[in-house]
This record gives sequence, C-alpha cells and structure tokens, in this order.
Amino acid sequence: MTTTADPSTEGSTRPGRRSRARSWWSALRAALDRPLTSYYLLLGASALLLTVGLIMVLSASSVHSFEVHDGDSYAIVKRQLMWVAIGIPCAWVASRLPYRAIRQISWLAIVVSVVLLALTAQFGVVVNGNRNWLALGPVQIQPSEIAKLAIVLWAAHVYAQKERRLGNLHQVMVPVVPVLLGIILLVIVGRDLGTALVLCAILLAMLWVVGAPARLFTIAMSVIGVAAIWLATTSSERRERLTNFVDPFKDYHDAGWQPAHGLFALSSGGWFGEGIGASQQKWGDLPEAHTDFIFAVLGEELGLVGTLLVVGLFLVIAYAAIRVAMHTGDPFVRYMSFGLVAWLLGQMIVNVGMVLALLPVIGIPLPLISYGGSALLPTLVALGLLIGFARREPEAAQALAQRRRQRSAGLSAGALGRRRGRA
Repeated sequence: MTTTADPSTEGSTRPGRRSRARSWWSALRAALDRPLTSYYLLLGASALLLTVGLIMVLSASSVHSFEVHDGDSYAIVKRQLMWVAIGIPCAWVASRLPYRAIRQISWLAIVVSVVLLALTAQFGVVVNGNRNWLALGPVQIQPSEIAKLAIVLWAAHVYAQKERRLGNLHQVMVPVVPVLLGIILLVIVGRDLGTALVLCAILLAMLWVVGAPARLFTIAMSVIGVAAIWLATTSSERRERLTNFVDPFKDYHDAGWQPAHGLFALSSGGWFGEGIGASQQKWGDLPEAHTDFIFAVLGEELGLVGTLLVVGLFLVIAYAAIRVAMHTGDPFVRYMSFGLVAWLLGQMIVNVGMVLALLPVIGIPLPLISYGGSALLPTLVALGLLIGFARREPEAAQALAQRRRQRSAGLSAGALGRRRGRA
C-alpha cells in the first residue's frame, strides 16, 4: 500500500527549519558581538594550535629523533617544550606591555634584526644549502624569523607616526621600503628565497594597509615575480623544484621525492586519519617530516578533519585580529594587527600550498605547528601582542574590569561569611 506525504505537513516543516536557522544565526551574531569575543578567539585558537603543534612534533619527530639522538625518541619534542616554556611568558609580557613601550622597542628590534642578519650573511651556518642560521654558543638561531616580527613592529610604528602624511607617496615609501628591501637582500644573500618571499608579502601588506596606490602593487608584483624566478634558476635544486612541483611524480626519485611523499601521507589519511602516531611516511620516506612537511603528517594521522581544523584555527586568528584592527582608533594597533595577520596567514597558506604541491617547495614552516624555536618564539610574542590589543579594546577593557570587581567582591563576601561562621 502506497502512502503519500501530507503537503501541509511538508510545507510546515520548511518554515520551522528556516526559523531554527535564523535563531542559530542570531545566536552566533550575538556571541560574536560580545566585548571579549576577539580576546577569547585569539586566546583559544592560539592555545589549540600550540597544543596540536606539540602533539604533532612529538609524533612526527619520534623516528628521526630516535635515529639522531642515540635512541631518545623525545629529544626533539623536549627541546620544543623548552621553547614553549620560554615563549609563553614572553607572550604574556607582550600582552601586558603598554603601547608606548611596544613602540619604543620597535627601533631596537629592527636594528638588532639587521645586525643579526648581517652577521648571518658573513658568519652563518649552512643548513640544507642556505646560510640562514647563526650560532650563538650552544644555540643556533634563525634571525630571519625574528626579522618578520621586527619589520611589522617597526613599519607599524613609522606609519602610525606619519598617519596624517600618508597621502604623499614619498612618505609611504621612505624609510620603510628601503629598509625592508635591505633586510630582504640580506636574507637573499643567505640563499633563503622562501623567507625572502614571505618578507616581500609582509611589505606589500603593509603598503596596502596604509593606502599605497594600485600601480605600485602592479610594479612590485612584476618585479618580485621576475626576481624570484631568476633567483630560482641560479640553483639547480630550486630550478628542479620549480619545474616539477605541479607533477612531483615526474621526477619521483629526485626533486619530486618530498612533495610526492607528502601527497602520499595526505591521501592515506582519509577523513579521520590513521590515528596519532600511526604515520607511515615519517619512517624515513618523508624528509623534514617534523618541520616544513609536518602538515602532511598531520593529514595522515588526523585526516581531512584535522587539516581543516588547523586551517580553520588560523582563519579564526585572522578574523579576530582584523576585527581588532577595524574597531581600534589607534593607527599603530591597526597597522600592527594587519601586518601580523599577513605574516601568519600568508605563511600558513604558503606552507599548506607547498605540501599540497600547489606551490614549489621553498622551506617555509607552519606557524605554531612546525618544530623550531626560532620560529615559535616570535610567533608567540606576535600572538601575545594581538591578545593584548584585543583586551585593550574599550568595551573589552570595561568587561574585564567589571569581572575583576565582581570577583574581588565575591572573595570579600566569602571571607566575611567565614569570619561570621567562626564567630
């Protein structure tokens, strides 16, 4: 016996679904309009990414660490934990610094970065063909990672000072563009083309934020593209990566080995992954599994869901930072927030594109996820600055002050009640 659906019942369910969707959307908008939304989004997304990063460094580095560090599978993750232990207090201090102190540090930061990069170009340690590491006693640092934060901080300070004169192209260009081009040149001298491209992206983002004319971007993009291709052709390894990245299986046993095994890792992860610690590619087939290609191991162990979670958390940070920049009346906070978003989000896009074989392999780590203290420490400080900007938004500052007053009043009432009880 065939039954037919009641048209009136079917029609009545559609308005119900629409009303539920509207109520969910209204609830989401109400949550996003709360004073502390940016603060909690930045704090929560940063903490989750840092946690995922530590788990993935432990998993992706265990085999390599066992081979290199005399059977200690935890040597690399213990070093990463040390950098986290240093970076979190630094991020907390950065979130509490007043704007005036942050801006005063900017000139020192850019000078220190230039000096370190100059020393690296002259006395640096060569790793994987790039002279981008500087030995300071028992520790090796990568000054170009520090320079990313320094140039955003310094450029934001300079442009904030020139806020009323930025309609003049000369004021937009000088001194920011010559200084940043000099820093990029020092990085290129160390043959670190990937970091140089990230610094170029930061420079273009800062110029866009302050309202540089469109023709400047057309010229800059053309020059950067030509220069990048020319620099890539000066190295046989880079040339092979550039010509084979679209189809890494064409040169599977040479230039395509790393991206091909990255694709193997991602494809074998499926929707939910093989499970934490169950990666097969980290057993020697995938070079740099715990650094530049950690996203591939993440996809193999946590699946498509895990990779989308990580990308989504970066987008949450970008949304919250842009929200802070749009709401602030301080030009320094606005330029700084946009610059930090361009750095972190741009580097994430390049790293993920590199692992997906959409971009050539240029040795860019994934912020907060990849192993490396030189990259982790400036990133945590940058996020600490963003969190500090968010908690100083007028409505957020009022909400936090009110919460502190309520907490102190509750503690006082509790203490008074205990004294009366004793009496």
